[in-house]
Amino acid sequence: MSRKRTLSDETKICGTDKTLNDFWNWGFSDLLSNSLRGVFAEFLVGSALDCLNQSRIEWDAYDLIYRGKKIEVKSAAYVQTWHTDTFSKIGFNIGAKREYSYTTRKYSTEIKRHADIYIFCLLKEKDVDTLDPLNVSHWEFYIVLTEILDERFPAQKTISLSALSKIAKPVRYDEIKPKIDGII
Repeated sequence: MSRKRTLSDETKICGTDKTLNDFWNWGFSDLLSNSLRGVFAEFLVGSALDCLNQSRIEWDAYDLIYRGKKIEVKSAAYVQTWHTDTFSKIGFNIGAKREYSYTTRKYSTEIKRHADIYIFCLLKEKDVDTLDPLNVSHWEFYIVLTEILDERFPAQKTISLSALSKIAKPVRYDEIKPKIDGII
């Protein structure tokens, strides 16, 4: 598709008897998969900040913009789709990267963390029988200024939950916006 358009769940897929909702149900219902959980975490943070006014750009250098601040959203979970008999070790990617320009179609030469703020989203529920990514009480959020990451972990590519807990305390979904507003 060469142009963006607003789609609805009843949008027909030409040449089939299927709708876009059929595709979404088939391809995007497993919110425990790493890639989809990450997109969902971005959506949760964006909805908490009421900054979902533009479509997601998959390979952008940051995920959201709120009050002029660039926000990077990272997610992790104890329970994964592919195994539910052991819990995953929690870690988040914080590695510096090159920024891609959609205008020039080139990567920048500078390698750095491009966001102003990182929000680490942990799907904390460990009970497989009650785990529900759609329940915001099953999540906790850690908010960290990038300058703190740059000071404390300048060359580190990942951060563990124990290291993260030393620089940030978890907040609930409804506390994201007040916490960010207090920071900026």
